[in-house]
Amino acid sequence: MSVERNLLISVLKLTKEGAALTNDVNIDAHIPSEACLMLLQKMQNENFIYFKGETIEADSDGRLKIAIKAAQLGADLQRISDLLRWQEFEEIAAEALRINGYTVYHNVRFKHGNRRYEIDVIGCRKPLVVCIDCKRWQHAIAASALRKIVEEQFQRTQALADSIPNPKLQLECGKWDRAKFVPAVLSLMQGAYKFYHEVPIVPVMSLQDFIGQLPLYLDNVKVYSKKFSTLTSNL
Repeated sequence: MSVERNLLISVLKLTKEGAALTNDVNIDAHIPSEACLMLLQKMQNENFIYFKGETIEADSDGRLKIAIKAAQLGADLQRISDLLRWQEFEEIAAEALRINGYTVYHNVRFKHGNRRYEIDVIGCRKPLVVCIDCKRWQHAIAASALRKIVEEQFQRTQALADSIPNPKLQLECGKWDRAKFVPAVLSLMQGAYKFYHEVPIVPVMSLQDFIGQLPLYLDNVKVYSKKFSTLTSNL
């Protein structure tokens, strides 16, 4: 298991900027050549990577699969975080939402009042609008810092709700008659998701389960409900 984990980490590291030589992966992982080739072929069969001559390549989807598999095999989350591009970390959230039937939007920027806001990932599935802030801390943080993070995310979420309908925001929820806006924070922390001031703090490895179970948690999470009286109901 540690051999496969080491190889996954090496592939993640060496493909961060593009294609990597198979020989370089072999050397970096410190495993025998035959074992390296066998595991790389397994990764190709699982659509993690693909061979191109003497090199291997991995797209963002493959790299996400590699990161998740490495974490499942016990790799250090700090190390995984350092090897993921920022966009790839956000894509983990986006993919979990898509799998559960949400329409996904990245890096949504908008203005409300005199302030400008940005939300990393938004998922729309009537009547829910999930607004996710992606944080890459891996260790415990002070309660005051955590409180600030969740308060700011709720403020962004509330501002978004109050900005809709907005022709500049091409969001699916802008066509609805009502919506429930849910702020959430995604982290690389291990363990089950928890709630801080009713805002869910979700470890990346628990995100899929959280999104699937979210309708059952609505009475326990901070929700900003909004009716759009100017729109015609499409129920």
